Amino acid sequence: MKFASFEIDGRQTYGTLSGKFIQEVGENLRAQHTDLRSVLSSEALSTLAADTSGPSHALEDISFLPLILKPDKIICVGVNYRPHIEEMGRQIPDYPVLFVRFPGSLVGHGQYIIRPQASEKYDFEGELAIVIGKRARHVKREDALNYIAGYCCFMDGSVRDWQKHTMQFTAGKNFSSSGAVGPWLVTRDEIPVPAALKLTTRVNQKVMQEGSLGELLFDIPFLIEYCSTFTELLPGDVIATGTPGGVGAARTPPVWLRDGDVVEVDITGIGRLQNTVKDE
Repeated sequence: MKFASFEIDGRQTYGTLSGKFIQEVGENLRAQHTDLRSVLSSEALSTLAADTSGPSHALEDISFLPLILKPDKIICVGVNYRPHIEEMGRQIPDYPVLFVRFPGSLVGHGQYIIRPQASEKYDFEGELAIVIGKRARHVKREDALNYIAGYCCFMDGSVRDWQKHTMQFTAGKNFSSSGAVGPWLVTRDEIPVPAALKLTTRVNQKVMQEGSLGELLFDIPFLIEYCSTFTELLPGDVIATGTPGGVGAARTPPVWLRDGDVVEVDITGIGRLQNTVKDE
C-alpha cells in the first residue's frame, strides 16, 4: 500500500493512493487521527487503507506535503556508501555518521526546494528513507525490519560551505525548505528485500548518482539497532540512510544547483521524488 500527506482546497489531509487517485481519509477516522503520524502511532494503517468514506482526488489536483508533517526525529546518515566516502576524501567510519534535520528544512514532492541566498554551494543527495512504525528501543538487528512502517525517497539538499564550518553538519543541512521527502510511504510488505533497491538521482534529466541499497556501509537493520540503542525511535520518525557517489561537490568542476534546476530521486519499487530549485 501507499499513503501520502497532501493539501487540497487550502486544507491539510492524508489518504491512500490507488493508481492516479488518492482516497482521502474520512471524517470519522480523521477525528481520531489528525495526521499520518497519529495513524502510525495507533498501528492503524490497515484501517486507513479500508476507509473509503472520504472523497477521492486525482493526483494532479493535490499538492503533496512532507510525508510526516511533524516527526519527533529526522535522523540522517552521512558517508554511508563507499564511493561517496572516497569522493569526499573521508576515512571509513567505525560507526554511523549521524546528524539531524528539522521538519521545516523539508518540503513535499513537487514543491520548490530553496537555494539559500547565503551560499552558492547548494548540492543534491538522493537517498532512501525509512519511516518507523512502532516504538523501538534496544532493537536487535534480526528484528529491526519489523519496526519499519515503510519507505520513501529523500533529497538531502546540502549547503556545502555551511556544512564545513565545523565538524558538525547541522548548519549546512537545515536551511529552510532545502530538502525534500516523499512522495509517499510504501509499506514494508511491498519491499521484502530493501537491499535490492536501486537509487538514481537526476538533475535536469541527467543521471548524477546511481547506487544499490546493498552497497550501504551500515545497512538498515544495523542503523535501527544502533539508533534505538541511544534513543527511543517513535512512530513517524524518519531515518535517511545515506547517499551514493556522484554528488555535485565531488565533481570537477563542482556542480551546484541553480534556480530552475529539476532534481529527481528515483528508487525502484518506491517511486520518484521530484522538486524544482528556486532561489531564496
